[in-house]
Amino acid sequence: MRRLHPWRVSYAQAVAIQQRLKDRVRVEPFVGTPRLVAGTDVAYSAATHRMYAAVVVLRLPTLEVVERGHAVRLARFPYIPGLFTFRELPPLVAAFERLRVAPDVVVFDGHGVAHPRRFGLACHAGVLLDCPSIGCAKSRLVGAHQPPGAARGAWVPLVDGDEAIGAVLRTRSGVKPVYVSVGHRVDLPSAIRIVLGTTTRYRVPEPIRLAHQMTRELRRRLDGRLGAPARRTYPDLAKARGRATRA
Repeated sequence: MRRLHPWRVSYAQAVAIQQRLKDRVRVEPFVGTPRLVAGTDVAYSAATHRMYAAVVVLRLPTLEVVERGHAVRLARFPYIPGLFTFRELPPLVAAFERLRVAPDVVVFDGHGVAHPRRFGLACHAGVLLDCPSIGCAKSRLVGAHQPPGAARGAWVPLVDGDEAIGAVLRTRSGVKPVYVSVGHRVDLPSAIRIVLGTTTRYRVPEPIRLAHQMTRELRRRLDGRLGAPARRTYPDLAKARGRATRA
């Protein structure tokens, strides 16, 4: 696992890290069909101030579950749009470290280059893990688009200024689209193909859907045992800023 930077950073330092690392993103076709596809999700508990992270690895084309990994960590960074990676990636990294298999590609419940600084969660994680990665979000963070066609597989570009930063993809006919973008070591046609190949009866890809179920179950089962921390603060960010940051 690469160590690209410390996680104990201020808001300004986090933005600077994104701006510095975005040039490491590689946009290239994913050749062939992936054999193992992972999906991720992170759930936050306001009651215990903890992050529940899950990774689920599926085998294509059957979509059978090969392995699951999870981690529970205290929240160490506040909820700031555009900086979710500093809140969600540390527990996700811990969940990835528990896997025995290496997925061929990872689909993240978040954005890749469809991000104000072109370095969302899928980019950051892909560069850190050095693996092909895709962002597949349920809502838009930045950009504009026309409505895609109503049929499954229809898509339109997500555009920010004069730059195409992703695709607005219909994964089920007549159902709200998802926002697909490059993370690392894939291109947009590859990302669209893989997302469609892992989506069945539901709007979101099956690996993400199963990871989402897992984080909700972990939170339901463990919250009562863990209890609330004494103070809901972000000690890492507080140290970087020199003052406490309240939840």
